[in-house]
Amino acid sequence: MLRVDIRQLQQGSAETVGQLEPGDPALEGLGLVLVEPVRVSGELQATGGGDYLWRGYLRAAVAGECRRCLKPVTQQLDEGMDVLFSADPDLVEDPSVYALSPDATGVDVTMAVREELALRLSAFPLCRPDCQGLCAICGADLNAGPCLAHGPGTTD
Repeated sequence: MLRVDIRQLQQGSAETVGQLEPGDPALEGLGLVLVEPVRVSGELQATGGGDYLWRGYLRAAVAGECRRCLKPVTQQLDEGMDVLFSADPDLVEDPSVYALSPDATGVDVTMAVREELALRLSAFPLCRPDCQGLCAICGADLNAGPCLAHGPGTTD
């Protein structure tokens, strides 16, 4: 469950465990091709003054292609994060704070998961750090070796 009723937090923190399926509307518009559901876990706690801290953890696998050689790649995300939710007008000016309405009855971490997923994945993944890419002339994969038709020493 990624939504917690604030009243639950009067007895202490509340566990958040759930997943977002590849077709979940919360992920629309991100342009991500999820290989599997995004797994979410964490703990939400009141910090006083109407603020809530979520210590969460995301696991995701996203398909894409190498920006240099165009081979398929899968980015793995396996990271923890701390997210603050607040109704304090002074705090919500901070882009790292997620705004709550003053009359909120619950905290839904779904939009924070969406944003953190988008921010933590590379828009330009590489198949490997030393990827050589493709020959600009013939399109040969330079990871397989030098381009024989347009390699060093040739004049075209």
